[in-house]
Amino acid sequence: MSRIAQAFDSGQWSVIASASVKAALLTLALPLAGCGAGGFSLEKAAIDRSIVTSSTPSSSAPPASSDTDSDQTTIGNAVSSADIQELGGQAVPWANAGTGSRGAITELMELKDGGLNCRTFTATRESFDGVALYKGELCMAGAGGWRMQEFKAL
Repeated sequence: MSRIAQAFDSGQWSVIASASVKAALLTLALPLAGCGAGGFSLEKAAIDRSIVTSSTPSSSAPPASSDTDSDQTTIGNAVSSADIQELGGQAVPWANAGTGSRGAITELMELKDGGLNCRTFTATRESFDGVALYKGELCMAGAGGWRMQEFKAL
């Protein structure tokens, strides 16, 4: 019989297998023991109050003035460039990529008062802070430009 066969027959295999199992268990147990070395306490499980987070303003808060100003300009541009004759009472959609706001302009009418050309309108504004309704008036200024006369939230 060869030496290898004698080693397996003599019971040495059970010693080797037993030592291998013990080494594997020790290898698995050591990392777990490191995790629990600090122990457990309720103080460590308490809520961490050192982390401070922010929140968005409530929907009743007015939007940031720079966003509103930018949206007002976008709405004014849409009102001034709209062809009222072709619209036939349909809403004019608008969107401001800078603020992420969008909406629709309705009740768009053109009034001429003593040579002054004005347009009145109602506009919705949908943004991250909610939905709002505005009423406005845009009038022709010198050199073909338009100027917002009134823009107020309803």
